[in-house]
Amino acid sequence: MDEQTLRKQLDALRIEHRDLDAAIDALSMTDSPDQLQIMRLKKRKLRLKDQIANVADILLPDIIA
Repeated sequence: MDEQTLRKQLDALRIEHRDLDAAIDALSMTDSPDQLQIMRLKKRKLRLKDQIANVADILLPDIIA
């Protein structure tokens, strides 16, 4: 993959991560929050965080000095 494609993917993952955060907050504020749904969204959010970290590492690899 080229750098531009990776940056677009990174942006899309970050947007989805933020959207999940908003959805989790909204579900938590309801009168009777669906804990199972919230747990699933949190797991999905964690997977996205890992994907974001992987793509970011590809774009900006650690340089051992």
